Amino acid sequence: MNHYTVPNRNGLHSKGHLIKVTGEGTIHLQPDTASVNLGIITEMKELLAAQQQNSKDVAKVIEALRKLGIPANLIQTSDYRIETEYDYDQGKQLFRGYKINHLLQVKIEDLSLIGKVVDTAVQNGVNFVSNIQFSLKDKDSFYLQALNLALNNATEKAKTIASNLNVTLIPTPSTVVEAGSTAQPIPFQAEALMKGTSSTPIEPGQVKISAVIAAEFHFYSNI
Repeated sequence: MNHYTVPNRNGLHSKGHLIKVTGEGTIHLQPDTASVNLGIITEMKELLAAQQQNSKDVAKVIEALRKLGIPANLIQTSDYRIETEYDYDQGKQLFRGYKINHLLQVKIEDLSLIGKVVDTAVQNGVNFVSNIQFSLKDKDSFYLQALNLALNNATEKAKTIASNLNVTLIPTPSTVVEAGSTAQPIPFQAEALMKGTSSTPIEPGQVKISAVIAAEFHFYSNI
């Protein structure tokens, strides 16, 4: 939390005659980047065979994504797990085999490729798709815009209160506290993906960036 202290017009920090308000600012923007998790899950009885098959399938998926124009540095492993699987028969634990989960996180800077990336990945062996999210590369500059809106909102609230109280507001706040910020990417529900379609329709929607401040304004009586 950031805290700013600003003197009043007389250079003083009077502790009395305060109006305390919060201000909120929100902007909605079209996203310019996306990310998606693509998983290759392999199940076999032999661990070495499962590892070899999984590595082969992952390499095939990466090659296909590279052919679509996705740079290598935007494709990375986000999770790799080997699990032992069992069946249960009349209370007895029976070894079934091994399950290998290799999860790739793919960042996409050309949003027109999102549907094609998902379709291509599935066609080349991906059997798990999740967590498609849209975001902005330059969130900080947009957050500053939301912060400015929040300050304006707080000022308007203070002016309204001062007007109703019939007092004169000192328009420069004596303190401003940055209370919170959010940049919410829009998730896409994985269950909406349809294997076998010519192009999976994925709409990016908008990204919401919000800022909240708390501010204190001095005022003096008109009497």
